[in-house]
Amino acid sequence: MSQIKPKFLTAALYKFVSLPDYAALQANIHAVCVAHHIKGTILLAEEGINGTIAGLPENVHKVLDYLKQDPRFNDLDHKESYADKHPFYRMKVKLKKEIVTMGVPSVNPNNTVGTYVKPQDWNTLIADPEVILLDTRNDYEVHIGTFKGALDPKTTTFREFPKYVKNNLDKTKHKKVAMFCTGGIRCEKASSYMLEQGFDEVYHLQGGILKYLETVKEEESMWEGECFVFDQRVAVKHGLEVGEFNQCYACRMPLSPEDLESPKYTPGISCPHCYDKTSEEKKAALTERQKQVILAKARGGAHIGEKQEN
Repeated sequence: MSQIKPKFLTAALYKFVSLPDYAALQANIHAVCVAHHIKGTILLAEEGINGTIAGLPENVHKVLDYLKQDPRFNDLDHKESYADKHPFYRMKVKLKKEIVTMGVPSVNPNNTVGTYVKPQDWNTLIADPEVILLDTRNDYEVHIGTFKGALDPKTTTFREFPKYVKNNLDKTKHKKVAMFCTGGIRCEKASSYMLEQGFDEVYHLQGGILKYLETVKEEESMWEGECFVFDQRVAVKHGLEVGEFNQCYACRMPLSPEDLESPKYTPGISCPHCYDKTSEEKKAALTERQKQVILAKARGGAHIGEKQEN
């Protein structure tokens, strides 16, 4: 009798909490993850923890239990989803200045954040004509899906968000601002920043898009498209099922099934979004890199140059 292949559990987690000793936590967390065959990325900074890890369900929960032994993480929340293939190639625990980089040192979600809105209450809020709905994610994420009526800041990194607010929003006119992001973490900082700038009513989707897609029935949903995620699944749909998008590992853009049929698409080398922007020298370098990636995967590992996101 053939065995059913076990599904891998992915847990996305974060918490803003004061961690003055964050560097001292790195080695033990990494060791516990490796001991339980967990892969993914965890970021540690003085402002908190942020990460996505995956493995067999019982092992993921053992790592979460380990983290919660620290009183500062005892209420650590996480979001779960499943995949038939492991979504990560290796385990990394990295020390950072910020667990989500905005580049504004004065912003501290541990001091103040906007008003949390539960997924089941989100539709009512964003239906209010006085509410400005703002997608705080980057352009390539917005490209494949967003909430109906949301503003796209067209940012390429989260560092550009403060400039967008300065140039496009007015605290005297935009009295109610609702924002959302993938898992909720960017909105913690974005809402904290906007309150610091003098905006009165700032709301954000608790648990982010992922919690909304997990909680709200598809027939009642105001979400359009798929949600980009920073692992090998690329995108998820309602119920957090794996979506139809792939990804160009040359330029990082998500690719639709139509993009994959384009003559300009070559795995790991080019796609319709970057083919005409890449020199022949660059394409040659990417071709060699892709050969190394394929060889590494055949050996059951990951090529050292293979970029991973969190």
